[in-house]
Amino acid sequence: MNFETIQFEVLEPGIGVLSLNRPRVYNSVNLQMLGELEELTEDLWRKSELNVIILKGNGDKGFCAGLDIKEAAKLSESWDARSFYMFQKRLARSVLRLRLIPQPVVCLVHGAAVGLGFSFVLASDIKIASLDARFCAAFINIGLGGADMACSYLLPRMIGAGRASELLLTGEFISSEEAYGLGMLSKVVERERLWESGVQMARLLNSKNPLGLALTKEAINMNLDAPSLEHALQMEDRNQALLFLRSKAGEPKSSRYF
Repeated sequence: MNFETIQFEVLEPGIGVLSLNRPRVYNSVNLQMLGELEELTEDLWRKSELNVIILKGNGDKGFCAGLDIKEAAKLSESWDARSFYMFQKRLARSVLRLRLIPQPVVCLVHGAAVGLGFSFVLASDIKIASLDARFCAAFINIGLGGADMACSYLLPRMIGAGRASELLLTGEFISSEEAYGLGMLSKVVERERLWESGVQMARLLNSKNPLGLALTKEAINMNLDAPSLEHALQMEDRNQALLFLRSKAGEPKSSRYF
């Protein structure tokens, strides 16, 4: 697939690498990147040969500065309320798409992860950051509400409502070490070890049963909203029974999703 604002490659069997590729503007998301991300995530549903995705930002400036504000400001001159609403829906669904692809996403963060970039981090399954990484919801700082791009859903579930409310209401930055202390990150490493750490994690995941990975991610997503422990157990029981039956059928550990 030919992209300009993102890059995608297969690192090795089972592992894909998605790179945000607008390094001169802090990998900010413009309409073209939004469309390319939509195209790629749609395709990842069909890529049963891929078990894990590494997500990163190209360049030294940072992971992702969020929405390309300059482009959005220019476009908004001709928008009415419906046009803005449809644009908002597309942006927000980019976070949902990342959450719902079957492959676990290992997100590698350096520099700033702001706004929509922050939401991409939250939507990822495993998050590894360098010591220089910084995080900011930012939405409240541009004159809009602080609850945006799935932050008000994902963040309280990750770090608790109290600190999540503070971050969303103030729009202030937090360091990678503070984010790790809050439970938002899996690991914090030196900048020069970020890629190595991400590949190591991706390889660990890739060594597992591929269908097991997909069903575990699905169960976690579904059970965030489970109305009771009984509902959560039903999801887990279904998945385990399915995997048991596949193993009894003699399917190899390396078998793909379908």
